[in-house]
Amino acid sequence: MHTEQRLVEWLARGGLRPTRQRIALASLLVGDGEHRHVTAEGLYAAAAGTADKVSLATVYNTLRAFCDAGLMNEVVVDGSRSYFDTRLDDHPHFYWEDTGALTDAPAAQLKIAELPAAPEGAEIARVDVVIRLKKA
Repeated sequence: MHTEQRLVEWLARGGLRPTRQRIALASLLVGDGEHRHVTAEGLYAAAAGTADKVSLATVYNTLRAFCDAGLMNEVVVDGSRSYFDTRLDDHPHFYWEDTGALTDAPAAQLKIAELPAAPEGAEIARVDVVIRLKKA
């Protein structure tokens, strides 16, 4: 299947119109079929090297739209840094403090025995596990 058609279908799964900016950013995120963990700033820098120029505000707004549409997840590693993950299944992450990289951790090795009950009127939407690493 043609790459642009795959991107249009990916956007349609989230109920999003295939605008020029969304297609350009989706191409960088999922165009090759690989999963990615990106920051908005990193995606903006990658987009700067393409013919489709987008503003940093557009990158932030588009990433938020992709998350709201269920096409990707936001992983917050601290109060000032968010990564956007194209892999949607439940899985833990390693955050490499020395380099600022976020990578997938082996889910099969993680055992969560029990979660606290959600407060009345709420339900658990997702559990994010971020394991912070530094050089020994």
